[in-house]
Amino acid sequence: MLKHTFCHLPGVGAAIEKRLWDRGVLSWDDFLARGGEPGCGVCRTLRGYVEESVSALHSGDFQYFTARLPSKEHWRLFPHLKDRAAYIDIETNGYSGPAGFITAVSLYDGVSVRAYVRGKNLDAFVDDLAGYRLIVSYNGRAFDIPFIEREFGVRLNHAHVDLRYLLSDLGFKGGLKGCEKGFGIERGQLEGLDGYFAVLLWQDWARKKNEKSLETLLAYNVQDVLSLEPLMIGAYNMKVKATPFAGLLELDAPESRVNPFRPDQRTIRRVASEREYTIAGAEM
Repeated sequence: MLKHTFCHLPGVGAAIEKRLWDRGVLSWDDFLARGGEPGCGVCRTLRGYVEESVSALHSGDFQYFTARLPSKEHWRLFPHLKDRAAYIDIETNGYSGPAGFITAVSLYDGVSVRAYVRGKNLDAFVDDLAGYRLIVSYNGRAFDIPFIEREFGVRLNHAHVDLRYLLSDLGFKGGLKGCEKGFGIERGQLEGLDGYFAVLLWQDWARKKNEKSLETLLAYNVQDVLSLEPLMIGAYNMKVKATPFAGLLELDAPESRVNPFRPDQRTIRRVASEREYTIAGAEM
């Protein structure tokens, strides 16, 4: 999709990009062959930037595009990096600032799931993440990434698609769980639980070392990352369908993956009762 993209160029917004497409300038090759579009004043100044874009894509410099594309257009990176994508989600102790810390992280790459737990293997997460080129998250720009960078003292330079902005632009609201519902994604035995309950599960694990609390926490966390892949591909395809490339660049729906962790219903009911937590849609 990047080869058909012009909205990262100086002075080119959605309207000019659409005008180029409508007039048959469908790719960078078209642009360079035709010198842009007659009557397009800004096009005369853009040849060098288009050549620069060709070079950046050829060399795999995707940060070049991340830095220039509006956040809601980062979906265009996805087909180029989907085989090197890490879908990530963190859980925390519920605090922000210096008192806040990560309790668990899940990473899914379209094939396998890895879970990281504070006090066990959390330190391995950043090294594992370094093996990927693209991060896909939901609200990661505001939440997950700042937490990760502060916790581990690193600067993440991955290309990043934050689905919060992409899905909002497509009309999907209500946080990750609301977007899942909009795409028909079900959470099974985790239905009705939210991030606050993940905090309660961590607290229960920290106090009692109840393995079922930790297993349920990881089931919740992993379910989030398993949902990110179908949301990403579904949103990408919706975006492509609104371009001249509908029917040409869509991606196949991903295979559904089984969550390797199982939530324990007794633990969910016990923790909810002890902490006076109401599970959405459930009768307690």
